[in-house]
Amino acid sequence: MILIFGGGGQLAQEIVARSARAGVPAVAIRRDAADIADDRQVADAIRKFEPTTVVNAAAYTDFDRAETDSSAAMRANRDGPAVLAEHCRANGLPLIHFSTDYVFDGRKVGPYREDDPAVPLSVYGRSKLAGEEAVRARHADYLILRVSWVYGRYGENFLKTILRLGQERDSLNVVADQHGSPTASTDIADAVIRLIPVVEGGGAPFGTYHFAGTGETTWYMFAAAILEAAAELTGRTVTVRPIPGSDYPAAAERPANSVLDSGLFERTFGFRARPWQESTKRVVAELLAEGGVT
Repeated sequence: MILIFGGGGQLAQEIVARSARAGVPAVAIRRDAADIADDRQVADAIRKFEPTTVVNAAAYTDFDRAETDSSAAMRANRDGPAVLAEHCRANGLPLIHFSTDYVFDGRKVGPYREDDPAVPLSVYGRSKLAGEEAVRARHADYLILRVSWVYGRYGENFLKTILRLGQERDSLNVVADQHGSPTASTDIADAVIRLIPVVEGGGAPFGTYHFAGTGETTWYMFAAAILEAAAELTGRTVTVRPIPGSDYPAAAERPANSVLDSGLFERTFGFRARPWQESTKRVVAELLAEGGVT
């Protein structure tokens, strides 16, 4: 059975939903029931559910707020993974832990590989990198999956925000000089489900991998694709205008390039995420079929 920490987040909810469809037992536990930085609560959760694999989908993800709330970001993103890794090691459990493209500074030309230097620009990025290091230092049987620009039906994310704004406004200004690889939460959840028998079978090449939507784009082009997919179903058109990141000031600096190369994951495990355009259309259609975004 998969035990997922961070049950209130979009990834945990998606993994539970996709696991149910695949017939894979999974349970997600929310922060108010088990804070991953609390040693006793983690021990109690593992004792109660007796999992065969642990997935850490818990994280502090408010990029900008982290700049002034670094202690909370470090507690969730560094200290929590350290506690989980300790308990997974003690109980002989493999750990799948999620990290982020924001561990990179964005100065590289071309997609980032796993062995590229990690030089975060923000408190959020530093806290996530510290979490990676904590896991590696405490447990050998881990998979760290760096994911990028995650979106889906659950939680708050860029795709849902753009859909909502597209219902309220006739035009949007979106940053056009930051590049990344949008990744559907369904693709990530399906990857986790496919990895379970590998990690539990003892044959997994443990380590750090990139897993992101196939292809790359900018926030501006991503927004345009979202609204184009919606227009095909609703008939409502919205104008999207490109702007530089300097016109959209934020507390946390974003990397200009955080495109991830997922080739190592594909070569190792035999599959990769779908093209981001394909998954974007599917998620938009699902949300509109459910009544849109409020």
